[in-house]
Amino acid sequence: MKGDDNDPKGLIFEAFRIEGITKAECRTIFLDWALSLPVEKDTHVVLKALLGQYGALQTNHPMTEVMNEGLVSMATPRRRGGWRSRPRN
Repeated sequence: MKGDDNDPKGLIFEAFRIEGITKAECRTIFLDWALSLPVEKDTHVVLKALLGQYGALQTNHPMTEVMNEGLVSMATPRRRGGWRSRPRN
């Protein structure tokens, strides 16, 4: 296992080690991390744990900013579109 339970591929860990990484690159890594997280994991809880683990040490890092934005956007529920939002007859 390359990472741990909260970061199975070690993507977040590696992002914090890359010098000069941009916010756009961090967003890409964050998306890959989110997609690789097992379905049974509560993303919000895991993200808070990772912020405590890495973000507290590097508050000015672009990945810290992206992860904080992820917490905010996950807290805002979005309306489902398409056939699921249409009334059934």
